[in-house]
Order: sequence, then structure tokens, then C-alpha cells
Amino acid sequence: MDFNAILNYAKSCITEKYADFNGRARRAEYWSFTLCVGVISTVLSTLAQSTGWGIFNVLSGLFSLAVLVPGLAVSWRRLHDIGRKGTWWFIGLIPCKEGEPGDNEYGPDPKEF
Repeated sequence: MDFNAILNYAKSCITEKYADFNGRARRAEYWSFTLCVGVISTVLSTLAQSTGWGIFNVLSGLFSLAVLVPGLAVSWRRLHDIGRKGTWWFIGLIPCKEGEPGDNEYGPDPKEF
């Protein structure tokens, strides 16, 4: 997977599927979003600690709030892809296994698009 694909997956989670808890999300979509959010959070936290400027703490907090809903949504859609209910999220485990092939009760296979 190339860098542009990773950014496109992460961007679509935030812009197109911000609070979409329906349907399914491929592993690539989930992990791309998680990677991008992790990198940005790490950079903001590092800047806040190394510079001592409070603005980076504020930006880090605002960023965390901004990605909270899309993070929950992509996690729920990822669980749907493996045939689990989104409420499994409360267990705190998002398996990294292949999604169910073909359609399931949560929607069509995202790999077919």
C-alpha cells in the first residue's frame, strides 16, 4: 500500500464517514486511520513536551476530540467486517483478521468496491 492510499483512507474516515457506524471497513481503512492519528498525536505531544508551549497541548486535546467519533465509527465498521456487533468495541479488542468474504448482515464486502 502506498502513502497516498493510506492518506486517502484516513481522510475518508474523517470527511466522508465521520459518524457512519453502518457498513464495513477493511483492515486497510482501519489501520490507515489508526496510523495517521497515532503519528499526528505523537508529533503534537512531542512538540508540547519539548517546547513547553501550551498551544500544542491545546491542539493535541482538540485533535483528540476531533478524531474521537470517526475513530469509534471506523472501529465499529471494522468489527462489522469480521461479522461482530459494534458493541464488541467495549471489550477493547479489534481483531486483525481477514473480513468475512462476500456480503454479511452489515453490508457488502468492502473489497469488492
